Amino acid sequence: MDATEFRRRGKEMVDLVADYLENLEERRVYPDVEPGYLRSLIPSEAPLDPDSYDDVIRDVHRVIMPGVTHWQSPHFHAYFPSASSYPSLLGDMLSGGIGCVGFTWVRTQRHFFC
Repeated sequence: MDATEFRRRGKEMVDLVADYLENLEERRVYPDVEPGYLRSLIPSEAPLDPDSYDDVIRDVHRVIMPGVTHWQSPHFHAYFPSASSYPSLLGDMLSGGIGCVGFTWVRTQRHFFC
């Protein structure tokens, strides 16, 4: 993937996430699947060649989403939601893009050795 495709796919991903969050209230909170449901939906061995991006996204909808517990659903009252606001998602995107670890060992050495 080059920068041009990253920009295009990134915009598609933002649309996918925004659509998901806008329609989250309509989704069932807990999945209606049996343990092991993935076994028949995925290959028994890793592929020799990579799947296309479009195939991966189709698999997210077809294979992954049916088994997801929708933690951010307004109907899920077990935990406090986190990282579900649009600004926090943009922050996660920036953090991932710059490879932010969020700490530095240099600061901890001073604490240990002084």
